[in-house]
Amino acid sequence: MIDEKVTLNEGRRGSDRPAGIRIWQRLLNRPVQYVFDLVVLALTFVIAYNLRFEFTITEIELHKMLAQLPLVVLIQFGALNLFGIYAFVWRYIGMAELRPFLKAAWWSFLPIVLMRLGLPNEFAQWRVPLSIALIDTLLAFGGVLGLRVLRRAMFESFEKQRRARGGAGGVAKPVLLVGAGRAGVLAAREIQARGDMGIKILGFVDDDLDKHGSVIQGVKVLGSSRELPHLVAELGVDHVVISIAQTDRKDLRRIIDICEAIPVRARIIPGLYELIDGTVEISRIRDVEIEDLLGRDPVNLDETSLAEFLQDKTVMVTGAGGSIGSEICSQVARFGAGRVLMVERAEFALFDADRATRASCPETEIVPLVADICDESRMRALFEAYRPAVVFHAAAHKHVPLMEDNAGEAVKNNILGTRMLAELSGEFGVGTFVQISTDKAVRPTSIMGASKRAAELVAQDLNQRFETHFVSVRFGNVLGSAGSVVPIFRKQIEEGGPVTVTHPDMVRYFMTIPEASQLVVQAGAIGRGGEIFILDMGEPVRIVDMAKDMITLCGLRPYEDIDIEFTGMRPGEKLFEELETVGETITKTRHPKIFIGKINTWTDAEGEPALERFRELCDLGDEAELRRFFNQLLPEARVSLSDSEG
Repeated sequence: MIDEKVTLNEGRRGSDRPAGIRIWQRLLNRPVQYVFDLVVLALTFVIAYNLRFEFTITEIELHKMLAQLPLVVLIQFGALNLFGIYAFVWRYIGMAELRPFLKAAWWSFLPIVLMRLGLPNEFAQWRVPLSIALIDTLLAFGGVLGLRVLRRAMFESFEKQRRARGGAGGVAKPVLLVGAGRAGVLAAREIQARGDMGIKILGFVDDDLDKHGSVIQGVKVLGSSRELPHLVAELGVDHVVISIAQTDRKDLRRIIDICEAIPVRARIIPGLYELIDGTVEISRIRDVEIEDLLGRDPVNLDETSLAEFLQDKTVMVTGAGGSIGSEICSQVARFGAGRVLMVERAEFALFDADRATRASCPETEIVPLVADICDESRMRALFEAYRPAVVFHAAAHKHVPLMEDNAGEAVKNNILGTRMLAELSGEFGVGTFVQISTDKAVRPTSIMGASKRAAELVAQDLNQRFETHFVSVRFGNVLGSAGSVVPIFRKQIEEGGPVTVTHPDMVRYFMTIPEASQLVVQAGAIGRGGEIFILDMGEPVRIVDMAKDMITLCGLRPYEDIDIEFTGMRPGEKLFEELETVGETITKTRHPKIFIGKINTWTDAEGEPALERFRELCDLGDEAELRRFFNQLLPEARVSLSDSEG
């Protein structure tokens, strides 16, 4: 896929290339490559004969050489094709392509040796001397490999000159790369191959003592991260680039702290998930962001079970225009869903999500559907038309303060809408219904949290009535989502502050959008019905510390350049969130980041009357009574009875 993108992009800008590159490219098509290789193979065979006879070939040996040459060249050329040498993109020739060359060399050498040892005397003219066969094999395959290396070097030289002419110009900024592992090597290679990045690599810094003093990609490893202060001062470094694709939060923070103390600007290469998605190149160096400091280990998924769960199935995702919903669409498409139904009532959000999903998963059928999950006739029509096998229910009202002022809408959407959608799933034989829940459903103090807790009970209740597997997945805040505090802080910093935090002791759990979405899909594959899955959210983060980090990463100083103000807790908020309720039994699943919370469900005598009461209070618009009913229905709830009590 990456190679295709490169080819397409280069095709579009081909007319802009210098004449030297265009001429060189015309010499790079496959027919010309065949000719070059045949010339090299023939020439090396002649050289091997001359070396064998010390450049004094008798007339008899000359006849033998001319008779053997076409056969040897044919065998060697056939081996090159057999082992896929011509399928390689020549400009990326490296160690990974060396093995096929070695295989081709061996399997061309072997039949020549067998002919030497096995052919009778009457076919003596076809028997190539063993010394010539060995010399020729080494020269021939070394030659065709060397030809490709030469072509790559020539292309990179032309390309570097072209990009330098097209770049901004000026003096390249001296940098140090922190991390001489695989990601660092890849970054160094790409930076050196380009002339338009305005960067000059002075050296690597790595904490692996065995690498100190070594040279990688022509760049020396100068020392450890502890030596950054004197290296930056001695070499006049403009900024350092953290080139560690996989590092834990503590190590990254330690490096950032060192850079801040020097002070020197710290930047970073993209994370592994960005590289895997193909959204960026490894040389797309960017500033360190709060997501990097809060980063977690990549999620290891049971891809076999996910493929069995989703392969060729029709999957419906509600709330598909939201951060989690749109990412779930991409994930289920990635794991082989035959059709993805993107259900969303916000037209523009659906438009954006549809475009993004089609771009990332062009082979999957994507169906954007404008619909409100509370509209029973519309949703029934969609179930009738598409017959989904799996439903991921991400649509919900999630904003805590807004729902405090709109309690009836929270109940309609989060409880009654979920109930109707889940009943349709059971009626139409959906295999698995996965409801996205929240840590705010634990001992809820807000209307939003209480409504999501009731939705969990709805799912557990319906699991006893239908063959559909109804499960809920509970997790905390998601970095970068529409309602996340991160974009709010960014905007406040851009505007010069202050950054507003509700309380100095406020803490929250955070995870990235891809991680949360992947674990939701994995939980759906694990679920057998009735579970409340709890995702491992890691360590909680103090919101004020996050604010300080974001200010610092922008090159500013908290409380000096940008102030932090505490505005007081809003209605329905808690100082800290929990992921399980006292009295719940937490058990492990086969996935280390997914747990099951067991809690008593509604009885038949409780469920239907509760839902009827919710409908009645919504119709009446009696939000004060709704609050009292939540506290009565959910023993663990502590919903305030009025805004003044929040």
